[in-house]
Amino acid sequence: MNDQGYEMFANRLRKMRRHLGKWARRQGIEAFRLYDRDIPQFPFLIELYGADAVVWEFEKRIPGIPDLSEWRSRARRCIVEALELDDSHIQHKLRRRGKQQYARIDQKQALRTVLEGGLRFEVNLSDYLDTGLFLDHRQTRAMLREEASGKDVLNLFAYTGAFSVYAGAGGARSVISVDLSSAYLERARRNWSLNQLPAERADFLEMDILQGLESLGRASFDLIVLDPPTFSSSKRMRRDFDIQRDAAGLLQRCALLLRRGGAIYFSTNFRRFRLPAEQLADWSIQDISARTIPPDFRDRRIHHAFRLQRNPA
Repeated sequence: MNDQGYEMFANRLRKMRRHLGKWARRQGIEAFRLYDRDIPQFPFLIELYGADAVVWEFEKRIPGIPDLSEWRSRARRCIVEALELDDSHIQHKLRRRGKQQYARIDQKQALRTVLEGGLRFEVNLSDYLDTGLFLDHRQTRAMLREEASGKDVLNLFAYTGAFSVYAGAGGARSVISVDLSSAYLERARRNWSLNQLPAERADFLEMDILQGLESLGRASFDLIVLDPPTFSSSKRMRRDFDIQRDAAGLLQRCALLLRRGGAIYFSTNFRRFRLPAEQLADWSIQDISARTIPPDFRDRRIHHAFRLQRNPA
């Protein structure tokens, strides 16, 4: 690749940093996506977190690049210079094919706190493939906050509890966060505390959701957040989970936990997902996907999102 190709990449980063930086400041957002493989010869995903950045390199063969190490070195210099950050404030990660999303990849503990929607969230920029805050659901979280006042909210597959914090900030009467990982639930507790939300309104349950769902109480909730993994085969689960195969059954089980008039916010990042409407004939279904993709995401198919309500019998 000639010098012009690297300069084109650097110019793209500068342009997006100016444009999205202004937008983010107006919105009170400190974490946003800057670049997502915009130029094929530079297959990076780059997000800014305050004064830091995370760069994911996608593992792939790049035509015309015989020396990958030289290409990587020059591309990284472009990133450092265009973002005007010291390399110590940039975390570089390789996104390989396979199941490494939740595995620990480092021990640096690059912990930061970022603002979003007037709320504070802890992110770990170094130790896992993901940072602990899924930026593509920023709009979905805001929708939940608008609806949460006085409601009992259940957040399933809660991860680090961002949806829970938004519900609490929206005035939810109670918020229960459920996840199989004690480590993620501990981070969810910290996020709740960071925002000085009342401790008595929150509960955090470590549970295999696929096995213990009914124990949460029939007709106990007004709103349920359901953002399951595409596939899971954790050794701590009694059976594996596949989103396309199991979505309808899981939604039907969640419906038993809802009070009359309650709703489920359901989402998935599985691109080929098709909601099994024939198995949900007694539901009112809103496809809110387009409304929930943030402006900083060039990939308009990053997730599917739905708001579902069970029709009265």
